[in-house]
Amino acid sequence: MQDCLFCKIINREIPSKIVFEDDEVLAFHDIDPKAPTHILIIPKRHLATLNDLDQEDAALVGRLQVTAAKLAKELGFAENGYRVVMNCNEDGGQTVWHIHMHLLAGRALTWPPG
Repeated sequence: MQDCLFCKIINREIPSKIVFEDDEVLAFHDIDPKAPTHILIIPKRHLATLNDLDQEDAALVGRLQVTAAKLAKELGFAENGYRVVMNCNEDGGQTVWHIHMHLLAGRALTWPPG
């Protein structure tokens, strides 16, 4: 997608502070963090919303979750805890139309989130 912010990050057209990358997934620090650690984990394949997923995407979405757990351990906050969130569409809080997982940590997170 030519106008997708995250696709531009994947293609290195926009700089980001990358913390993980493999053939299918990219993880980088959010530019507007909502916690001391706020990392976005995205698939490299463009999927606009969670509503666009089908059964063939199950493994890819699982890789996002596994990446979150791996980063939590590597960055040292797995024991204290963290939150992962995926938003869908406007009412769900989605602002970039490329599915992504938020990994939030570094402070006690309250519920409900707002």
